Amino acid sequence: MDVFFYILISTFLISLTAFVGVIILFLKDKILNKILLILVSFAAGALMGSAFFHLIPEAIKEFGFEEKSLLKVFLLLLFGFCSFFVLENFIKWHHHHVREHPEIKPFSYLLLISDGVHNFIDGLIIAGSFIVSIPLGITTALAVAFHEIPQEIGDFGILVYSKFKKTKALFLNFLSALTIVLGGIFGFLLSEKIGGSVIFLLPFAAGSFIYISCSDLIPEIKEKVSQQKVLILFLVFLLGIGITFLLKLAME
Repeated sequence: MDVFFYILISTFLISLTAFVGVIILFLKDKILNKILLILVSFAAGALMGSAFFHLIPEAIKEFGFEEKSLLKVFLLLLFGFCSFFVLENFIKWHHHHVREHPEIKPFSYLLLISDGVHNFIDGLIIAGSFIVSIPLGITTALAVAFHEIPQEIGDFGILVYSKFKKTKALFLNFLSALTIVLGGIFGFLLSEKIGGSVIFLLPFAAGSFIYISCSDLIPEIKEKVSQQKVLILFLVFLLGIGITFLLKLAME
């Protein structure tokens, strides 16, 4: 029961990183509008970095380095990528026919779903670490928390950029973050039954992150600003990638 308590507390505390967006919440609209594309650029880089430096390497480590194992990883990655293409077009179709909040960009919903899957996986990883040993669980939870902070800032910026009200964006971001708690509980209760089946979610989540970054966020950046500003936003994009890379090195 002590292990379950640690899992529950650590995952809930990590979910609170979603409220780091409070910093942005109190900015004046004029200032916020100027930095929104910067946050979108940063989030695009953070998503790419998370996919290539965290999720894909972890999946390869779990599956193995044989050719057949690598093929499985990349097939699942493509499946995640294609699934979110289909899902985004369904959301666009739904908006077109229902016309419910038509001004809200469909990729914001994709972000919430993919981030929810990612957080759920993090919860499973944390649960597995605590089951092995409490010190390992604490170390893993801290690593996940530091990894989440920059991504949550970017996610909140994307939701606001997508025309959600700031308070609603903060709430939805928190709901998405709460899936880490569900992942922790699920991982603890079914640790013996689910076994290695969880690893299939890793490349799937990576595919969803790559799709959102490449298909939605990067084109959004290119379309909205001049060529001179694109260079600045590209540097911010690289910053998002760089931070996830440094966090990866720190977790080694």
